[in-house]
Amino acid sequence: MPALSPISHTRAARAISLMTECNSQSGAKGGEHAEETAARILRLPRAVFEDLRAHGEQIYPRECCGVLLGKSEAAGWRIEALARATNARVDFARYEIAPSELVRIAQEARSRGLEIAGFYHSHPDHPAQWSATDLAEAHWLGTSCVITEVARGKAASTRAWLLAGTREEDKHFVAQEIQVEDR
Repeated sequence: MPALSPISHTRAARAISLMTECNSQSGAKGGEHAEETAARILRLPRAVFEDLRAHGEQIYPRECCGVLLGKSEAAGWRIEALARATNARVDFARYEIAPSELVRIAQEARSRGLEIAGFYHSHPDHPAQWSATDLAEAHWLGTSCVITEVARGKAASTRAWLLAGTREEDKHFVAQEIQVEDR
């Protein structure tokens, strides 16, 4: 079997999301967390928050990337863990997660009773603000997008957005409040 070539993590995520919609044992579907549900809170343990920021510092000046694993709640996502991913892009100015790595992460999440709740990446020497490319390459409706600004090798601000909408044509980012918890 030929090796899978790296593609945008979001294209792979979209494929996994569609498979999950068809085969989900839990009945959860992508898009469940559309803006109408007011899922605007991202809760995560302090250790996960610190780890995703440290990941950005360690990979600087390249973009780091990874996956947030958690459970859906009425107010948003409750993150339990993260899975660091390898940036498969050779230029490192953006990021991609190899499909085989994303599938492995999704399987790991499922085995732990968790879902892929979102993706994180760093913006080296650039603000923690989503870009047009971030929106264009985001396809997994209802997941969070967390971006950490890494300025001169040190994590600065970290912000989050929910990818809201009901289909590709009306997707948009909605700011999420990050709640860091001591648990």
